[in-house]
Amino acid sequence: MKHLLKLLDCSSQDIVDLLNLADQLKYEQKHGITHRHLENKTLGMIFEKSSTRTRVSFEVGMQQLGGYPLFLSGADLQIGRGEPVQDTARVLSRYLDCIMIRTFKQSDVEKLAEYGTIPVINGLTDFSHPCQVLADLMTIREHKGKLEGLKLCFVGDGNNMMNSLIVGTLKTGMKISVACPSGFEPPKEILDFSKDFKENFEMTNDPKTAAADADVLVTDVWASMGQEAEQHLREKSFEGYQINEQLLSLAKKDSIVLHCLPAHREQEITTEVFEAHAGEIFDEAENRLHVQKAVLVKLMAP
Repeated sequence: MKHLLKLLDCSSQDIVDLLNLADQLKYEQKHGITHRHLENKTLGMIFEKSSTRTRVSFEVGMQQLGGYPLFLSGADLQIGRGEPVQDTARVLSRYLDCIMIRTFKQSDVEKLAEYGTIPVINGLTDFSHPCQVLADLMTIREHKGKLEGLKLCFVGDGNNMMNSLIVGTLKTGMKISVACPSGFEPPKEILDFSKDFKENFEMTNDPKTAAADADVLVTDVWASMGQEAEQHLREKSFEGYQINEQLLSLAKKDSIVLHCLPAHREQEITTEVFEAHAGEIFDEAENRLHVQKAVLVKLMAP
């Protein structure tokens, strides 16, 4: 691995190696074992989208690894005033050891990697959210003891989370069934990828079909960042696409529920289900720290 731009670029072994390293780093942190693998390394963190978990987990993780995290607001950089991404990439490559970017367009992340000379990590784009899905896979493996053969159900929009979950689950031997309203399906690039996994992939407009016998149920907000103007329209389109007790009853009795957060209770998930599965959801949030530390070590450690 030279970068983490999207899970489509990763092999199955890349994903498993990152999960194994994340498990080790989590164990060491919990037991007070220092692991300062990135002494004197600097991570530049570009944020063109607001963040809670991404900023805090990368910043804390980099410090725990002995490095220095540098917050770079898109509003403060020249990139926010029209400087080409390729110029920003070449300049920052002279100062930093790695770039993490949270932005809108996937093409901006790809250009940073193409024109820069240092590793680039996708902290979120409209197309892909690889760090979050790595944390999801880590959490599922912690709670279920394995990934291969499990069924994951995703209910909601064909957004960056659905895209990355389809790729991450199929590459690790899981089955995935996604339920979304007509017109909100994942993009062609993701559907083309899934054609090689016909036995393990299902797409439907019926959440009940997707949830049947699921080991894991996942959802996300109906309107992502940048789609706030569509909120009312989406509320009508996604009516019924909610993880609630009725839907949960169709899954396996020992199923777990995940949500990448922030959660809009009584929209994509009920308060009752959220609070009943808060332990799993906040394990998932914590695991962003550990899995991103694994990514940083994989890309930056000598």
